[in-house]
Amino acid sequence: MPEILDESSSLESHTVGVYRTASTVKGGRRFSFGALVVVGNRNGQVGYGYAKANEVPLAIEKAQKYARRQMVKIPRIGGTINHQVEGHFSASKVRLIPAAPGTGVVAGGTVRAILDMAGVSDCLSKCFGSTNARNVVKAVFEGLEQLRTPEQVAELRGIELDQTEIATKIERGKANMPVTRAGEKRARGPVNTIGQDRKGRGGQRGGGGGRSRRAPESTPSEQGPATEAQGGAKV
Repeated sequence: MPEILDESSSLESHTVGVYRTASTVKGGRRFSFGALVVVGNRNGQVGYGYAKANEVPLAIEKAQKYARRQMVKIPRIGGTINHQVEGHFSASKVRLIPAAPGTGVVAGGTVRAILDMAGVSDCLSKCFGSTNARNVVKAVFEGLEQLRTPEQVAELRGIELDQTEIATKIERGKANMPVTRAGEKRARGPVNTIGQDRKGRGGQRGGGGGRSRRAPESTPSEQGPATEAQGGAKV
């Protein structure tokens, strides 16, 4: 769960992972902890930090300080990124693809934490190669630093650009999104209700729903001689 760092700047922190390492010394093993943290304001600013300490809270606190120093500005357009980017670090490669409104963030836990802290609500992603958390985080940030706004691209090329394909998809998606009025509840998606009225696997009849095993019928020899109380015939 994200942790609020500074209410004035609306910074939040998310701990991606905590790692324990051990160093062998003369007196035995000495343990230390490393923390990987992502910090952002959910409005285009995000950073990451990694730090080690003898205790977990100290490691997280140090990582948060490093993350606040390395925050970068991420250009966005309508809740998604401006164009497709691909970041590399070591054996990890991450591809980020813009998506239409309502798609959501389709990513793993590490990539999702970064995009959520950056304020990206619609994005597709794909990871290749190593899935080491530190390598994936660095690959994602390398890709995010490649993002450019249409104005920046037009200035670099020295030409005027028309409306991009991503902007067209965003406008089309917003037009198809349901509009909710003030005080009106948002419409819920379809819910599968098949089988909810059944009791157990066998429906309303109850029970396990499978074939019941019949008790083996005992032979007359196994039952023993019939007594008078059981209706046996007198000799």
